[in-house]
Amino acid sequence: METVTISPKFQVVIPKTLRESLGLTAGQKVQMIAYGNRLELIPKQPIKKMRGFLKGIDTRFEREEDRL
Repeated sequence: METVTISPKFQVVIPKTLRESLGLTAGQKVQMIAYGNRLELIPKQPIKKMRGFLKGIDTRFEREEDRL
């Protein structure tokens, strides 16, 4: 777990080890989501890069009888 400091301009620096492990680059966009008392940063991916990311997912589920 890494600790960062919030600057007077409310900026933070993502530690190098995390940037490298996630493949983040300068200028890349991220989405920021607040969950209760924590923040999550999610790197935005081009839609073409996401092609096939659901391959092999199990889509079977039980339906209610009136929905068949």
